[in-house]
Amino acid sequence: MTVRAAHPDDAEAIAACVNWMIRDTLATFTTDLRPPEDVATWIANGPVWVAEIDGAVLGVGRLGQFRSGPGYAHTREHSVVLLPEAQGRGLGRALMQKIEEQARKEACHVLVAAISSANPGAVAFHAALGFCETGRMPEVGCKHGRWLDLILMQKTL
Repeated sequence: MTVRAAHPDDAEAIAACVNWMIRDTLATFTTDLRPPEDVATWIANGPVWVAEIDGAVLGVGRLGQFRSGPGYAHTREHSVVLLPEAQGRGLGRALMQKIEEQARKEACHVLVAAISSANPGAVAFHAALGFCETGRMPEVGCKHGRWLDLILMQKTL
């Protein structure tokens, strides 16, 4: 397993990971697939990492601003997406290690995860990494005719 910074040639593979999640799960509330051109912009604006095995990209991690404005300058939000065959193999933890390292370099004080209530595995994953639930917004998301809660978890670094 390798976790490394994403480069422009990864845009198509990253889009495949993200689009699987969008198309086939309730883990995100969006239904708009991401074209590789959008992913290339993510990579250019970084930071973005990929997790790969034998040269195949099986997961992606991103770190970004939580909200705009100077009051949130030390808070970051992240996302980790793994293809089904990558889950339970340590790739998510490896991506989170890179995300946390970068967050600390950026003087991040709080790292936030915004998780769909339809994704209890992500809640358990984050809890195992020291995140705690700090909020729940009932039925703020709707996908495929289902109302979904948004669970907010955070970790103070």
